Amino acid sequence: MIWNEKYELMDREDLAQVQIEGLQSTLNRARRNVAFYRQAFERAGVKVEEVRALPDLAHLPFTTKADLRAAYPYDMFAVPLRDIVRIQCTSGTTGRPVVVGYTPNDLKMWSECMARVLAAGGVTEHDVVQVSFTYGLFSGGLGFHYGAERIGASVVPASTGSLERQVMIMRDFKTSALACTPGYALALAGALAESGAGPGGLSLRAGFFGAEPWSEALRTQLESRLGIAALDNYGLTEVLGPGVSFECPSRCGLHVNEDHFIAEVIDPVTLAVKRPGEEGELVLTTITKEGFPLVRYRTGDLTTLDPSPCRCGRTLARMARIRGRIDDMINLGDVKAFPSQVEEVLAATEGVEPHYELVVDRVDGMDTLEVRVEIAEDMPEVDEVRAIERLKERIARRLAASLGTPVKVSLAEPKSLARAGEGKLRRVVDRRQP
Repeated sequence: MIWNEKYELMDREDLAQVQIEGLQSTLNRARRNVAFYRQAFERAGVKVEEVRALPDLAHLPFTTKADLRAAYPYDMFAVPLRDIVRIQCTSGTTGRPVVVGYTPNDLKMWSECMARVLAAGGVTEHDVVQVSFTYGLFSGGLGFHYGAERIGASVVPASTGSLERQVMIMRDFKTSALACTPGYALALAGALAESGAGPGGLSLRAGFFGAEPWSEALRTQLESRLGIAALDNYGLTEVLGPGVSFECPSRCGLHVNEDHFIAEVIDPVTLAVKRPGEEGELVLTTITKEGFPLVRYRTGDLTTLDPSPCRCGRTLARMARIRGRIDDMINLGDVKAFPSQVEEVLAATEGVEPHYELVVDRVDGMDTLEVRVEIAEDMPEVDEVRAIERLKERIARRLAASLGTPVKVSLAEPKSLARAGEGKLRRVVDRRQP
């Protein structure tokens, strides 16, 4: 279902005009009200009044997460604090959090973008949406909450916590749409199986998963174990929260809400703009945000862009599903690997669960990777020792072929590795000394 035909089906030339007008307004607001941008534009020799076409965006300076942290807490706000009605922030697990402010119009825009996400998955006013993202300073929970209310659906703000309680809510409240991280959805699927109930006893039909990269193999597992259609969505707190882009049922990329964001893909080393279809780092510019406008924000996420029309009829450009983050990339000498590549192999392998941990170490001057994965509870006990060794060898061969480097595989007891809980799940443990 298409929520806003005016913009989701807009002619590309008309959309470009909407974008340039929004960009000019944003640049003027940022220069006038944010000291960081005023100084950045001056250092780059940029005159915002000369930005008259979208290609001119390439001449503007980038914004990084380090810039936003240095502005803690309010120095990037473009309006007085009295005009900010919502404050949210990133986790701050690796330093100061990024604090983001929203005006009433920003919240209205956010709920509009989230309504598009949910409507694309078929959510209507007749649905019950269970939001199992963390509520609080993390933006995921409230983003889905207000998007569902914008559509008119019934919202269950379940947040995270007891998996058994989540399953009870799903069953008793007749939840038809679930929103959470894919890792948490996997944990919910396990709790559902343990309860003795299958997906046939639920009213679930759609799942909206995001906030961490996940593979097609995991999508297949979630759809089978929960009895749903699983759709990806993308966003980040610095730019908005969830709602920057979303999958439609065609599943050939995530539609970027281009009437609110301009997306670019750059080479993360040379910073040159990539052509459509070339992979690189996603860069986003907000063009309607009032409280916290961002110009050419480097997300750190790797993707491609495709501006061609989609089979669903939407004309919004599509970004490929996030393959990984630059800072999540595991460097093993000349080999570069991502957790999503490991997940793809494990999710397609019988005998193990897609709960895993990656341990990177340096032994005798050589970088090593150990993949710890849980053995499936229903693993046959016949000839157990030899069966486990064969399983380890099979996984090691598949991982070596996928990653291009030898991998040590360790099988862990069921339920012994970390599960998704409060927020995103960290998969990589790097034991190498700087």
